[in-house]
Amino acid sequence: MSYYKPTILVVDDELSVGKSLSILLKRLGNIDTASSGEEALEKLEKSEFDLVLLDIRLPKMSGIEVLRKIKNSDENTIVIMITAVQDSKTAVEAMKIGAYDYIVKPFNIPELRMLVSKALEKRTLIKENLFLHSEISRLSAYDELIGESPEMKQVFKLIDKAAASSSAVIIQGESGTGKELIARAIHSRSSRCDGPLVVINCAGIPDNLLESELFGHEAGAFTGAVEKKEGKFETADGGTIFLDEIGSMSLNLQAKILRVLQEKKDGTKEVERIGSPKAISVDVRVVSATNKDLKKAMEEGKFREDLYYRLNVFPIGAPPLRERKEDVPLLVDYFIERYNNKLDKQITGTDKKALNALMRYSWPGNVRELKNIIERVVALKREGVISVEDLPVEILMDQAHLTSARDVAGLSISSARGKLEKQLIKKALDKTKGNQVKASKILGIHRNTLMAKIDQLGIRKEQYDRPDGSHLH
Repeated sequence: MSYYKPTILVVDDELSVGKSLSILLKRLGNIDTASSGEEALEKLEKSEFDLVLLDIRLPKMSGIEVLRKIKNSDENTIVIMITAVQDSKTAVEAMKIGAYDYIVKPFNIPELRMLVSKALEKRTLIKENLFLHSEISRLSAYDELIGESPEMKQVFKLIDKAAASSSAVIIQGESGTGKELIARAIHSRSSRCDGPLVVINCAGIPDNLLESELFGHEAGAFTGAVEKKEGKFETADGGTIFLDEIGSMSLNLQAKILRVLQEKKDGTKEVERIGSPKAISVDVRVVSATNKDLKKAMEEGKFREDLYYRLNVFPIGAPPLRERKEDVPLLVDYFIERYNNKLDKQITGTDKKALNALMRYSWPGNVRELKNIIERVVALKREGVISVEDLPVEILMDQAHLTSARDVAGLSISSARGKLEKQLIKKALDKTKGNQVKASKILGIHRNTLMAKIDQLGIRKEQYDRPDGSHLH
């Protein structure tokens, strides 16, 4: 089985140093050497190296000059400076230019190997992030729909097929799965892309106002109708109307939507403003979405069967995030970049533990929940890599619950509940460094209740003692 081995370039005019480092670091990567800055730059131009060990004192071209040229050529190249004790000030200058770190001669071998290992880990993270950026760019043709999973590839295929037709489309999926993004992608790829895309949330408008929003009204049609108003169907003429959460629409309005969907011979539709007997012809494509089970709603008499089949010409399912976990790294990187730009931050990615935690989480709120969590983390952090400590406690609590579910086999209900409560309280206290007020807010209980639980469950207060002698409070 073959695997990738990192490449390391050692730049030192002392041949013995190059040979020594080749022996000491051979297990960590493939070593190449250069005895001058000029030779090093030539090799870097011809080949890609994961790490450069660069001596500050070189003939002709100094290590600082070489470092500047390396960083100007590729800022992602990891460089560790080799220095003598008396060059420590120069080493600090090198760090400001972009060196990863420096190591002092004579080498402390364990320290050297540890530093090189950490530098190579960072290089791996950089390469993974560059790959994710390229994937995001490649997938940007689908707006903010991000994914490489089989489920999302199927969605992309269906979007392209739907865009090529004029049939009604219904998008079904849980809240937060990106149903509106799918609708926008269909519109932007269709022949109607130069026309308007009008979005209306049927669940967000009271039923007595929704009819007016959809079809418009004449002046005096009802109390408060001072002026005539154009409806959303008219506004969408020549484009697409997106009826989000159509499953929440009343049966009365469903009947009126059904009449609109009955196209004339020329493919146009007719709408009537409230208070007007005159039909207005509109050329509109209808895309709808729902997070409800419409077949079940039909069985319960809450959704018209004839409307369902009129809307369901071209169905598309929006998969929940828990069914496409392999897309989480791409989404995380996309949202980090998005909120870095929006909030002027310099977050460089996530470490492995944090990414593993995000991958294990069940994501009940789907992509919308992931987006909100990354925005919150980026807002609170200035720069660097996101770690587990930066993640909201609900991510950790969810995993504590899963862990407990495996551990409680054979326990009574009360014992199992106590075990889970203890884990969740300890997680909250860990997260807040023993601050009971903050922990009680996270857990959604009163502080007095939390204090009683701490005593009842035997949670040791001393583990939250602080170096200054203060205690859990």
